[in-house]
Order: sequence, then C-alpha cells, then structure tokens
Amino acid sequence: MTLYPHMLAPLDLGFVTLPNRVLMGSMHTNLEETGDWNRVAEFYAARARGGVALIVTGGMAPNREGGVFPGAAGLFTPQDIANHRLVTDRVHGAGGRIAMQILHAGRYAYGSDCVAPSAIKSPISPFPPRELDNEGIEKQIADIVTAAARAREAGYDGVEIMGSEGYFLNQFLVRHTNRRTDDWGGAYANRMRLPVEVVRRVRAAVGADFILIYRISLIDLVPDGSTWDEVVTLARAIEAAGATMLNTGIGWHEARIPTIATSVPRAAFTWLTARLRPEVGIPVITSNRINMPDVAEQLLADGKADMVSMARPFLADPDFVTKAAAGRAAEIAPCIACNQACLDHTFGGKLTSCLVNPRACHETELVYTPAMSPKRIAVVGAGPAGLSVALVAAERGHEVTLFEASDQIGGQLNLARRVPGKEEFDGLVAWFRTMLAVRKVDLQLNHAAEVSDLGGFDEVILATGVKPRDPGIPTEPGAPVLSYAEVLEGAKVGQKAVLIGAGGIGFDVAEFLVQDGISPTIDASLWRREWGVGDPAVTAGGLAPDGPHPDPAARQVTLLQRKPEKPGRKLGKTTGWIHRASLQMKGVRMQGGADYSRITRTGITVSIAGANPVEIEADTIVICAGQEPRRELAEMLQKAAIPFHLIGGADVAAELDAKRAIDQGARLAAQL
Repeated sequence: MTLYPHMLAPLDLGFVTLPNRVLMGSMHTNLEETGDWNRVAEFYAARARGGVALIVTGGMAPNREGGVFPGAAGLFTPQDIANHRLVTDRVHGAGGRIAMQILHAGRYAYGSDCVAPSAIKSPISPFPPRELDNEGIEKQIADIVTAAARAREAGYDGVEIMGSEGYFLNQFLVRHTNRRTDDWGGAYANRMRLPVEVVRRVRAAVGADFILIYRISLIDLVPDGSTWDEVVTLARAIEAAGATMLNTGIGWHEARIPTIATSVPRAAFTWLTARLRPEVGIPVITSNRINMPDVAEQLLADGKADMVSMARPFLADPDFVTKAAAGRAAEIAPCIACNQACLDHTFGGKLTSCLVNPRACHETELVYTPAMSPKRIAVVGAGPAGLSVALVAAERGHEVTLFEASDQIGGQLNLARRVPGKEEFDGLVAWFRTMLAVRKVDLQLNHAAEVSDLGGFDEVILATGVKPRDPGIPTEPGAPVLSYAEVLEGAKVGQKAVLIGAGGIGFDVAEFLVQDGISPTIDASLWRREWGVGDPAVTAGGLAPDGPHPDPAARQVTLLQRKPEKPGRKLGKTTGWIHRASLQMKGVRMQGGADYSRITRTGITVSIAGANPVEIEADTIVICAGQEPRRELAEMLQKAAIPFHLIGGADVAAELDAKRAIDQGARLAAQL
C-alpha cells in the first residue's frame, strides 16, 4: 500500500489517462537556446524516467515580438520542429508525456519590439511596448494557434497556454495594463475576449485528443488586477472554449510580494485553487511552494486540487515520483526554493541548474559513471562541499570516510537554517544525513582529522570550511562584540545591535535578530499579514486594503557596510529585493559608505561618506565582515608531502556560497 494514494492515483482526461497527479511545471532553463538538443532531450527524459505524469516545457515564443528576450526559442521553422521532435521522442521513449508551453511575454518581452494591449511600460523592463491594433491582435492569435499546431506536429502530447504571471494574455485581462476603449478593453467581457478566443482557436486547430492546459492567474498581487468573480468567469469561459485542465499561476513578476522564494510558506496559495475547483468541471492544478510528497498528498486528499504542479523540485531530484512511490521519500533531494542556481541564473541569462543538484540541466556533461578502480577516499569537513564530494564519490563506488570535527554534519548550513525564512535548510541537512547512510559513507563525527589519520588513503579532500574574518577595527577592552557565527549559535544580543557588513551574512543575521516568536514562513496567516496579501474577492488583484502589517521588530538593528553603495545590491537577482523589503518593514537602518573608527563598550564610532565621525549606540556589535578559509590542515599536509584537493570555503572564502561548494564537490568526485 502506498503512502501517497491520492498523489499516485491516475487522472482520466477522457482521451488519455495520466498515471499520477504530479505535473512538472514549466521553467525557463535557457537550455533550448543552447542549440544542443540532445542536452535538452536528456533533461526532460530524466524527469520522465523519474515517474512524473506530465512535463510542461519552458515557455516557447509564438513569434519574435512575444519572446521573453531576443532569440528566445520557439517553433518557427521546419528545423525547429525537427529539434523538438528529438525531445518528444526521447520523453516518450522514457515512458513519459510532455506538453509545450506557449508563452507570449507581451510588455515583459525584453526587446524593443514588445507589444501589449496598451502602451504602458513594465516596471521590470526598459522597453515601452507598442499598443496593438486589431490587425496586430489577430496576428498574435494566429501565431499562438500556429505554435500549438506545430507543437502537435513535433510530437508533443499537449500545450499549456500561459495566461498568468503578468504575461501577454494576463495583460489584456486587467485594468492595470489594459486601458483600451475598443472591443478588447473596457468591460470584462471585452478584456477576457483575447484569452478565450486563443483557447477556442487552439482547440479547433489541434483537435479533441490533445491536452490543452490554460495557466490562469488566481491572484495578480498588483493594483487593479482581477477580482475573484472575474477569475471564475474567465475559468468557466476557458473551460467552455475547450481547455482540458486549468493550471494556476500566482502573482505577476512585477508584484512586490514574494511567491516562490524560500521565505514563502509551503502551499501558501492553495486556498485559492481550493476555491476555484468547485466552480469548473475540468481538473484544476495547484502550484507554488509545494516541494515534498507529503505536502502534495495532503492537498489532494483535502480536495484542494485535482493535480499538483511542482517545477523546481524536479531540478533538485528528477526521481521525485519514483522515490515517493517506492517508500523512499527521505531520499528525495529537497528543493529549498533558494533561487540561486535556477531563477537567478535564468534572469541573468545563464543556464539554469540547482544548488542541491548540480546535474540539473547538465545531465550530458556531468556524469557519475561507476569507478573502474574504486579508491579509499578521505574527506575532511562535513559542510556542503564535503558532503557533496563524499556522496558522489560513494555513489560511483569509492570507499569514503568523512571526518567532521563537530558533533553534526552541515557546516555553515546549520547557521543558515537558524535564520527565519530559511527553514527549508532543515530538510536539506536531513537529506544529506539520510544519503550518507544510504551510500554507506563512514561518518566520523567529533573527529578533527590530523595528518596521521590521512596517510593511508588514495585521495584526500579537504573541505575544512571557513571562519569569520576579523576586520581589524580598533576595539575597547570589554566591548560587546560577537561574530555572526556566535549570534546564530545562540549568543545573547542586546536590544540595540549594529551589524558590520551588509552582504548575505549581514542580511541573514539582521533577519534573525528582528524576528521574535513564530517565523511567518511556517505560519501562512502571519506571512500573508506581514506582506499584505489579501483576497481578490475583496480587493481587485488581491492586495490587502490596509497594506503590509509585519510584527514589530524584536530589537533595533543597524546594518553598515564600507562600500559606498546600497546595502544588499549584490544579493540574489530574484530574492535580494525580498530581503531588503523585509528588513525595511522591520525598521532596520541600512547605510553604506561607513568608515569604522572604533568599537567601544557603548557602540561604534563611524564616518558616513566622509562626514564627521559619530557614535552609533549599541548593546551589541556583530561582525559580519566576511570569512577566511580554514587551511591549517592543508599547510600540515603540504609539509608532510601528502597530496590533497581543496574545495568549498577552504578553497575560496570570499562569500559563503553553498551553490559553488556543492557543484565543486560533485565535479571533483565525478573525476576521481
């Protein structure tokens, strides 16, 4: 008997039955743009082998003006169709099904040819769109229909029409972006005319036995967005026009409320899917921050949806469904929603990957082949780099001993998981612990490896990590100074804290210090109140009428940095704004251009941007000014002429970067 009877139950769509209720949601990976179609095919085929019922590709442009950026992939030529046929054949050969998402970006298109219902520039793009006339609208419809027909020709099992997240069709729906006064604007019947016409004509073009998913926005989270009555009206019209299923989108890209970052509670928006489901007669798919099978199972058991969409969890572990079905859920590598290697890469024009799984989108290039001659390998340090290299080496058949000086694995991950909003790191550390046992790694806790421990191994890998850097600020004896590590490990901090350093560590420590009581990330009602998420049945777009209401900060925090720039400017591309906004809501003072003169028992004396020195009162000064590598053992091994590899923070300590550390460990282990 399965632990997940609802998640693993078949879903009958009439002309086809899906084997379970798990959809791999669409993700931009930039893979298609590489032109390496074998690589694209293997990425999707790996997920098909992993048991997912239906895959949805990243968004394919219906035409050049609708591409998310110049050169975005689409089905424009016979060669494009042939390339996509490689993907669909590979997925079908692996026993899977795949639908192509058709995404017209509208005013979000990052190019000068972008088009929209009205000439209103997006706040996240420098390009003002051209307002379409009737002929232009007809062209967009025809191009979307053509893309769908070509998708069928290329062997896809269906298409998903992107109508959410603030893209083209969504832009026609709301007064926020549609100021037209003709038959495509004004009354809602006119504003919803375009998506309904698109679905109707796509269905006519592809036939009755082809999956047609419409991605509908349930809550826009922008002013003058859709009301709930409008959402329901559209859903019913889309069903009548021929959609097979409704997939749900949450929030526009320009919304100032996070929707998929790690600080968003799991399944935070599924209450909306539950409300929509009884209003229509076709399956409704729920999405956003669903990352483990127990979460998916509960949502389905509670009747909140007919199917669950998970996207990034299939970057973290392509075998998600297979492992769940086999009773091995603890072995599922968890998506921690960090965005560091997926969305940050995508929006930075780089190839997507995954912090937890460096093989994501690199399946043909990073291969873990069985070792021809297994070796005895010593790994020193059970932080992210050491854990990664140990697990991959053991997977390949090497005999691995992992030395860790402390009483637990995780290294700097154990500091990160104490930060409110980073609770998903708990699951990552638990997964590493599980996999060490599965892979039979000899874990030696409370064992600070010495040279004498390492002489008999074929390979020695040092992942000894980092230590907090001392910035060398003159300090009065007895001044209340702590390192970031001491604070996150539980040292007492006063009611007025000044943080020296405003990088990722400084922001994490600030989050830790302003929070008191239950973290909003694990209480969805607190989180909605903090960020001002309302109900689209009350306010169009779903913004709370009275705005955000965060709990008062637990203490007064000032964040300082030497660089004369906006603190937090170099945080993650898709999450930095969340961290800055969160601290601003808590009243944290942030200041760049600080020159530190002296730390005293009552505070710190600084000059800001060359001004006269002033003292900032503080009960506690917290040093968050970077790290230094721990290389003491490396120096001893060099003297003993024992060769070794250096990885992770011990190699490069400029920034704590679990993404780089895990990738570096995996790639070294793949070569041994």
